[in-house]
Amino acid sequence: MTRAATRAPVPARLLDLRFVGAVLLLWTLLRAVSGVILLRLAHDHQDPSVYDDPGVGLYFQFATLWDGQWYERIATEGYPDEVPVGTDGVVQQNPWAFYPAFPLLARGVMALTGWPFAVAGVVVATVLGYAAAVVVAGLLRDRVGPAGALAGVALLGAYPSSPTFQVAYTESIALLVLATALWLLVRERWWAAGAVALLTGLARPVALPLGLVALVVVVARWRRRRERPLRPREYVAMAAALVGCGLAGLVWPAVAWVRTGRADAYTSTMSAWRGGEQVLPFLPSIERAQWLWGDLVGLLVLAAGIGVLVLAVLGPWAAGLGLALRTWCLGYALYLFAALDPWTSLYRYLMLLFPLFVVLAGAGWAPGSREHEQPRWLLVVRTGVLAALMVAWQVWWGWYLFRFEPPSDYPP
Repeated sequence: MTRAATRAPVPARLLDLRFVGAVLLLWTLLRAVSGVILLRLAHDHQDPSVYDDPGVGLYFQFATLWDGQWYERIATEGYPDEVPVGTDGVVQQNPWAFYPAFPLLARGVMALTGWPFAVAGVVVATVLGYAAAVVVAGLLRDRVGPAGALAGVALLGAYPSSPTFQVAYTESIALLVLATALWLLVRERWWAAGAVALLTGLARPVALPLGLVALVVVVARWRRRRERPLRPREYVAMAAALVGCGLAGLVWPAVAWVRTGRADAYTSTMSAWRGGEQVLPFLPSIERAQWLWGDLVGLLVLAAGIGVLVLAVLGPWAAGLGLALRTWCLGYALYLFAALDPWTSLYRYLMLLFPLFVVLAGAGWAPGSREHEQPRWLLVVRTGVLAALMVAWQVWWGWYLFRFEPPSDYPP
C-alpha cells in the first residue's frame, strides 16, 4: 500500500478489501495452526474421562473445558436467583462471576440452529475472533500503517493463549468490543464510543482503564479547542463517552444485585475464587511475586517488570501508537496489577495489551521517523521469527494449561 493510500479518506480506508483480506488470510492461517495443536491434544493427550457427550466431536468437547463449562451452564440454565452459600455462610463459586454477553450469544445461536453449546460456543467465539482481528487491524493501521498493523495482528494471533479465540471463552468478544471502543475514541466518535464502552460492561471488566483512556482523550481534545473550536453538542458527546465508560463498570454488579437481592452479589462471588478472602488492591500481585521468587527478589522482579512496561510504552519506539493506545497499555497494566490475583490466567488477560505487539515487532515508531522507514523485509523477518517462537510457546500453553489432568489442575 502506498503512503498516499494510508492517508485516504475514512470511507475509502474502511472499505479497503485488500487489507481486510490480508488480515483474514493471516488470521485463518494462525487459527489453523492453533486448531491443529488443540486437535492433537484433544485426540492424543487428553484424559478421555472429561468427555461426556459422544454426540459431539472431541475437539468441541475439548474446546468447552474450564471456563467453557461455566458458560455452558449459563447458556443452558441461566443465572441463579440467589447467591449460593455453604454451610459456613461463605459464598460459593457460581455463575455470577462470568459476564453474560458471550453465553447469551451462544444461547441465541443454539436456539436458531439446534446445535449443542459445545458447537455453538466454539462457532461464536471463532467468528467474533475474526471480527476482532479486523477491528484491531483497522485501529492499528490508523496509527502505524498497514505493515505494522499486520505485524501486530500476526503476533496477537500467534500468542501462547491465542487458542482461546476459538474455544468457548470470552477473549474474542472482549477484544472485539474493547478494540471497537478504542477505535471510536481515537476517531472522536464520542456517542458511539460511549455506547460500545457500555457493552464492555457485559463482556469483560475493563471499564476503569477504558474510562481512563476516554478521560485522557477528552482532555486532549479540550486542550486543542483553540485550533479546533468545540461546539456545545461536542461537549455533550464527550460527556456521553465518559458516562458510558463509567456506567460500564456498574452495569453487571447492578444486574446481579437486582436479580439476587444482594448488593454484594458480584463482589462476594469474585471473592469466592480466593476462598472468601477480601481482595485488597495490589496485594495479590505482590504476594504472588514473593511466593514465586522470595520476599526481596519477588519485589525486585515485580519492579523490573513494571519498569520494562513503562519503558516499552513511553519510549520513542511506541510513539506511533498515539496517546489513546499508550494510555490504554499503562492503564490496563495498572488495573491488572491492582485488581488481579495473577496466576495462569494472566496469559489470557495480557492479550488485551495488543498494541504492544506492534512495539515488539519494531513497528511502533512515529510515522515519518527514520526508524519507521525500515525495510519491509526486516519487519517481515522479525515478525515471522517472533510468531514462530510464540507458536512454540503456544504448544507449551496447551499442554500444561488447557489440557485438563483430573481430578484437579491449574486453569488457563
